[in-house]
Amino acid sequence: MLTASHVRGRLAPSPTGHLHLGNAWAFLLCWLAVRKADGTVILRMEDIDPDRSKTEFATDIITDLHWLGLDWDEGPDCGGDNAPYTQSEKLDRYAEVIAQLSERGLTYPCYCTRKELRSLASAPHKGEFGPAYPGTCLHLSASRKAELEAAGRRPSLRLHADSPDLSFHDRLCGDQHQTWEECGGDFPLRRSDGVISYQLAVAVDDIDQNVTLVMRGDDILHCTPRQVYLYKLLNARRPDYAHVPLVLDAEGERLAKRHKHFELRALREMGISAKAIIGYLGYRAGLLPEPKLAQAQELLTHFSLEKLPKQAIQLENDIEEILKKLSEKENKL
Repeated sequence: MLTASHVRGRLAPSPTGHLHLGNAWAFLLCWLAVRKADGTVILRMEDIDPDRSKTEFATDIITDLHWLGLDWDEGPDCGGDNAPYTQSEKLDRYAEVIAQLSERGLTYPCYCTRKELRSLASAPHKGEFGPAYPGTCLHLSASRKAELEAAGRRPSLRLHADSPDLSFHDRLCGDQHQTWEECGGDFPLRRSDGVISYQLAVAVDDIDQNVTLVMRGDDILHCTPRQVYLYKLLNARRPDYAHVPLVLDAEGERLAKRHKHFELRALREMGISAKAIIGYLGYRAGLLPEPKLAQAQELLTHFSLEKLPKQAIQLENDIEEILKKLSEKENKL
């Protein structure tokens, strides 16, 4: 039986590529926070982007997470009371929520063809909003809409708000506040090609799956106010947020799926062990005095949010060699 204090957190990978060290860092910290609180870990596949999501990536993600020693209580592979745990299976649910918001007069069709609208299916990252949407299509007449559609324009559907309160507290980053304009203005809930936006899908999923703790990279911090506002509109209690610093390469660039040499499967093929990766990440998280072989379970004793670093984690130039040497110690045991 759930109580008001029961922690429910989610690992929410996008199956658009293979997991890398940055993903391992964020998922490990989330797993530790939930397990430390004797909570429930949920695995959710955020495959809302039909162009980039692949079934084989989803399968490999589960393999990599198991290899790291991370487990979960609910997910696409094991089920649970809050299924489905794959976004592509929830399209009817998202459509239902959009219909409810539209019936309340909170949405409007947008016929703009801005290039950035094409990336809405993926989780946005810091700096991607650009200028606030100026409300170009907010007051279009019915005749103008008909003209645009006759010309072949297919509209997206935007959520409208007038200066809402977007304040919230982040357990790692402190009090946050943005104006509607600062977080991009009226934003699409559905793209012009019918694909549901990340903002809507993740908020609805967290509500449906009773998520109480959202722990993820701080590159998503800037768009959290949009999700906070959706919680308010849907009359749902928002989760606690904890946005962790990112992992950067030796040149200071955020790790991404294009960094294939930092993929977990690539590291595994080099002979690097899961214990070496967990121990190294535990050290960078302030949970171990030095890099050492460790299992995720062993870090629970030392884990607390207060110990986590506030700044981005920059990898050493010789990170592969560091991990290889740790792995060699395991082979000698």
